[in-house]
Amino acid sequence: MTPATDETIAELRDRTRGPVLEPCDAGYDDARRVWNAMVDREPAAVLRATGAADVMAAVDAAREHDLRFSVKGGGHHVSGAAVCDDGLVIDLSEMDAVRVDPRARTARVQAGATWGDVDHETQAFGLAVPGGQDPNIGVAGLTLGGGVGWLSPKYGLTCDNLRSADVVTADGELVHASETENPDLFWALRGGGGNFGVVTAFEYDLHEVGPEIFAGSLIYPLAKARGVARHYREFMADAPPEVRTLFGIMELPAASFYPEAVHNTRVAMIVAFYAGPPAEGREVLAPLREYGDPHMNSLRGRSYKSFQRAGESQGSVRTYLRSQYLPALSDEAVETIVAHAEDAPVPGATVFVSPRHGAEVEPPTDATAYPRRDAAHHLLIEARWSDPEQDEACVAWTREFHEAVAPYTTGDVAMNFLTEDEPERRRRAAYGDNYERLVEIKTEWDPENLFASNVNVEPR
Repeated sequence: MTPATDETIAELRDRTRGPVLEPCDAGYDDARRVWNAMVDREPAAVLRATGAADVMAAVDAAREHDLRFSVKGGGHHVSGAAVCDDGLVIDLSEMDAVRVDPRARTARVQAGATWGDVDHETQAFGLAVPGGQDPNIGVAGLTLGGGVGWLSPKYGLTCDNLRSADVVTADGELVHASETENPDLFWALRGGGGNFGVVTAFEYDLHEVGPEIFAGSLIYPLAKARGVARHYREFMADAPPEVRTLFGIMELPAASFYPEAVHNTRVAMIVAFYAGPPAEGREVLAPLREYGDPHMNSLRGRSYKSFQRAGESQGSVRTYLRSQYLPALSDEAVETIVAHAEDAPVPGATVFVSPRHGAEVEPPTDATAYPRRDAAHHLLIEARWSDPEQDEACVAWTREFHEAVAPYTTGDVAMNFLTEDEPERRRRAAYGDNYERLVEIKTEWDPENLFASNVNVEPR
């Protein structure tokens, strides 16, 4: 593919309604920025699309002129694939409308929306769809990569709750995909990433959730991390699908809602959520609440929307991570995880282990393009920092941690947690046994691989 030229940019302006921003224009830097501050790419132009017609025109222009281009939704990801150097970025962030049908319990969501946008509209009716655990996470990327959240054990992955999608295909056409209309394309969108077109709108099933739920955190001294991890493992062995928990190790900031004794201190923690009546959640989560002598126990009834905002990220931050699955959380794996987490290079270096169970793992592997349907624990090793001089130390810690825990893992990876420097075998593993079917669908819908700025599936 070729860089965008002044001539093609001028032509694009004539064909679209949304602003086309160049490096000299106000708003250009905001439009090219993504959450991971390590990604600093400079596209020749950014189209801030106002609707499907703009997206269709941009895809036509890219195909006709063999333009390098990428698609940006919420921009909250680590790989930076949403932004390309010297080419065209189709920015969907202005397309963020959410329309709820409370009678049908469905929501139609434009592709530039975030989960904060969705929660705000759906919770007005006591409804929700399993979505991201940070309100700034984009709807499009999470859904196309599978999507795990607090509600997933009870109601399935985000992609399991997708009813239909509007998609601009490689020939610039707008098509509808569902179980009955273009079903192969619909299958591929649920876990196959942005390989098959530009989704401009999603339609989801909604579930009765909240407005009050029972959730919170238990914070323990770091010295108790091994015992806390084993307690998490034992509790989750027979936990009902209403329960989702995280075991983690992180440094807590000097925030007023934490006890002073743990300010700027590395701790072990369990975060717990119950997708049901708060009184029921209090009873079911009692074994967690009664364990040990935590510094803090914030488990209580609270609004679903406020809990969704608890992990809100602020601005752009340098980020590097690795994702793995553990078929079992053995004592040896616990020892390795805790030992490396204790030796963190920056305050923002964390590790979190979360279970995969309930509705997340009930469908067969080939029910959707998302392949990770085995009961397991997901392991996320992540470093966040602001000083570029710490890049080397943070990247090295993450990689060494990842290699140390590898003997206890399946070797699989979640697509939404892939970084741009992952080896090809890891990128291929994101699709598992569904890869060959994805190749066939890619060959049908995008034979020239126009949509290549992603975890790419190459056409045959």
